[in-house]
Amino acid sequence: MTVIKSVMLSTAVLMVSATASLADEVPLPAYVKDGGKLPIATTIYAPFSYIDESGKQVGLSVELAQAAAKTLGVELTIDQVPFTSLIPSLSADRIKIAWLNASVTEERLKQADFVAWMEDGTIVSTLPENKDKYAKRTALCGGTVAVQSGTAADFSADQLNQECKTAGLQEFKKDIYPSQQDTVQAVITGRADAYLDDSTSAGYYSQVSKGKLVLAGEVFHKKPIGHIIKKGDAETATMLAAAIQKLIDDGTYKTILDEYGMSSAAIAKPIVYTDVSQLKD
Repeated sequence: MTVIKSVMLSTAVLMVSATASLADEVPLPAYVKDGGKLPIATTIYAPFSYIDESGKQVGLSVELAQAAAKTLGVELTIDQVPFTSLIPSLSADRIKIAWLNASVTEERLKQADFVAWMEDGTIVSTLPENKDKYAKRTALCGGTVAVQSGTAADFSADQLNQECKTAGLQEFKKDIYPSQQDTVQAVITGRADAYLDDSTSAGYYSQVSKGKLVLAGEVFHKKPIGHIIKKGDAETATMLAAAIQKLIDDGTYKTILDEYGMSSAAIAKPIVYTDVSQLKD
């Protein structure tokens, strides 16, 4: 019995040591190490971050932040900040991390740095029976496609129609709607063959549609999305990249993305963006 207890105790010590060393491997800036907290700011944008019926803040980004804090061995604190105030707040040192799904753009990179943890882009969403039919996006040529006005998908539709013309195919009819929900309903009711949307959002809607919608083909016109940090804050960038990589390696990242139907947006390694030249082909 004593031997068994000793073995069990040794195993427990090894497990605790392994957990501790996992956190020790990730470099922590002084504001995290000294305070014992991972302070993030976010904005309400479902399904990444939103308030549920019980008044609790939930969402994909929230779950990822909770997992990252656990990996780092610190407590998570969340502040709500309007999206337009995030970069100014970072520059003024009012916040340290804007934890969200922001597109990495040339304009934003002039003001802040990013740690990309997903790859967003345009994807086709359609009825289950049409999934194989539209596995190749140019199969939409000659059909009817719904898009939300002014979105990235709206512009992707124009690019896709150009691909149709280049291939000698008939352009599809682009039906423009004022809201995302309208494009979804256009497909469900048969007014459109498919709708184009960001892969992250389309993945979420396919998840909650209970089988009415599916994603078809691959993501195209891709762009990185990620967390925003103050320009030149290499310590925070290193910490976030290391923590996210841990979550990718141990499968937590995949589990969370799968839960929200966003596996198509997954990447194998986080990327720190500090200069617009990194966005060039």
